Amino acid sequence: MPAEAADSTASFVAWVRGAAPYIHAFRGKTFVIAFGGEVASGASAQSLAYDCNLLAALGIRLVLVHGARPQIDAELRRRGLEPRIHNGLRVTDAAALECVKAAMAVTRIEVEALLSQGLPNTPMAGSYMRVTGGNFLTARPVGVVDGIDFQYTGAVRKIIAEEINADLDQQNVVLISPLGVSPAGEIFNLCMEEVAEAVAVAVKAEKLIYLCDAPGLLDAEGRLVDSVTADEAERMLDAGEGLTEDMHLFLPCAIRAVRRGVSRVHLIDRDTDGALLLEFFTHAGVGTVVSRAPLFRLREANVEDVGALVALISPMEADGTLVRRGRELLEQEIGRFTVVEHDGVLVGCAALYPFSEDNAAELACLAVTPEYRRAGLGDQLLRRIERRARAQRLERLFVLTTRTAHWFRERGFSEIGPDALPGAKRELYNYQRRSKVFVKTL
Repeated sequence: MPAEAADSTASFVAWVRGAAPYIHAFRGKTFVIAFGGEVASGASAQSLAYDCNLLAALGIRLVLVHGARPQIDAELRRRGLEPRIHNGLRVTDAAALECVKAAMAVTRIEVEALLSQGLPNTPMAGSYMRVTGGNFLTARPVGVVDGIDFQYTGAVRKIIAEEINADLDQQNVVLISPLGVSPAGEIFNLCMEEVAEAVAVAVKAEKLIYLCDAPGLLDAEGRLVDSVTADEAERMLDAGEGLTEDMHLFLPCAIRAVRRGVSRVHLIDRDTDGALLLEFFTHAGVGTVVSRAPLFRLREANVEDVGALVALISPMEADGTLVRRGRELLEQEIGRFTVVEHDGVLVGCAALYPFSEDNAAELACLAVTPEYRRAGLGDQLLRRIERRARAQRLERLFVLTTRTAHWFRERGFSEIGPDALPGAKRELYNYQRRSKVFVKTL
């Protein structure tokens, strides 16, 4: 087998094996996926259908909520009408409501058609997704706000979660359009993002996913924020800096959803092919995760952490898992450490030692207390160290280990000999300890 083909095969096998824990964790859980009309009629619609098909095949219970804003605007203009928006909310008079119903019906049919494919030589070959819907929600009028009568623009009054769950129990994919009916039989135009929020809360979804016009939340320097608490997200929303049009609409719903019981809300780029798969089945993910509160907090270490670090790593030094480091050395090198704490208690750590002349760095002293080793903290620490190394424009990350070779292999590291270490590290290599050396390209 050619070397390139062998590398590709190894990467594929490693990816599948790395995804297995997530597949087990998500089977039987409910995901609510919300996407606007831009996705429903855009180039990414086909890929979304493929990925939803795969999620359903893996045993994930799917509720899809689609929007139709661009389709409604197009229908209004086709009839010689202008869209009316106030504070991000559409004003729906009787004429606009007819456009809403027409656009919503066409969009829903197109989405159902995408989800019903089964052509040979496609990811949906041999599958059959049963797509269902119904009058799962009732609505009420928004009424008069700021002196403006929104007429047939509505808000969610109630979600009939029992009926949605009954469909999901039968392995159906539930597709919901943002239209609601009042007890009096009136039809109201609803906001897709608010419908998705209400549905996710009502069915106690594990995840609510918004496909949006950005990679996720960005910080002041334009860098992706991979995770954020509801409180932190609210501060970013109040500041309003760097938020796209979708983020202004979706972020308030995300904050409310996690505060009302949804485990996680994911903000993912609608234009990234396979974004759902990358977010759920890779260690790094691709979007922003919003949670009610951080289960664990990662931060850079400071000198006040030395005592806790000594207590954390001493047992692993005693059994030979880690190389001994005295308290004085830890104090000198504390700036190289990243730590993770739970409720203020330090429960994990890792250190980065750059070798800039060789464009490489060493990952050292990766440790997690035994009671938290199933919480994925090792992966979080590894990702944090990798980001720190990339920020320093380093190209390789290597690690020396005597006990955890398989853990590093499963995360993309390849074994090399001690002679391949950077010169300065090679001179310090302990041949009596006989640590195995692994490297990963960043």
